[in-house]
Amino acid sequence: MIYAVLGALAVGLSLGLLGSGGSILTLPVLVYLLHQPTKQAIAGSLVIVGAIALVGAAHYAWQRLVSWRHVLLFGAPGVIATYGGAWISQFVSGVVQLVVFAGIMGLAAALMLKPPRLTDDAHAEHAIPWLIVAGVGVGLVTGFVGVGGGFLLVPALVLLGGLGMHRAVATSLTVIVINSISGFYKHQELLSSAGQALDWHVIGLFVLIGAAGSVAGNIVARRVPHHRLRQVFGVFLILMCGFILWRSIPELGNL
Repeated sequence: MIYAVLGALAVGLSLGLLGSGGSILTLPVLVYLLHQPTKQAIAGSLVIVGAIALVGAAHYAWQRLVSWRHVLLFGAPGVIATYGGAWISQFVSGVVQLVVFAGIMGLAAALMLKPPRLTDDAHAEHAIPWLIVAGVGVGLVTGFVGVGGGFLLVPALVLLGGLGMHRAVATSLTVIVINSISGFYKHQELLSSAGQALDWHVIGLFVLIGAAGSVAGNIVARRVPHHRLRQVFGVFLILMCGFILWRSIPELGNL
């Protein structure tokens, strides 16, 4: 249980310090520290990510920072894509999902080490068709490997949707909640048909400690340069990506 506590704290701190990255830590903790089967861990990750994102989304919604128009544009196709990604996952093994997850982790590391140049220009050119395409892409990723996708959502909402950073983060959290519900619904159905069940004690612990860690991370973030935090986290993601590939690729030969 100590691993669950430390893992949940790391997830919360990441969200508080960087506003993203929490979901990309949840799956490795559940698989490698708590030794949960990959498919069970992905379903649990969606619950954890969705619940913690819901806390932040509710706070931003109260402040009226959520762009519901963009939630509809990004979230509506994303919900369908998330369900589709979860449906596709039944046709591949857990190790394949982990390899795909490692690739996404590498992309997240690249964005952390060299983040796109985002602006708060409310008059940025809107590209609604590309925003919908991005919503579908993030939804597929969320459903397939249980990653919330905040590290992809925020840049897309700023660069394609023309939102300022604060509104992009608020809207991103709302989309993550919606996508997580959609993906979890299908994954839970697949788990039930396979005779597996989620460990709700671990999930509850993750949500509670993760939320507390997020608050602590917010406090620390005010005293540490944000770009330095992103660089450290990016290096950590590269190391984790290498570890997952090292553990998973040999297993592909046994499929």
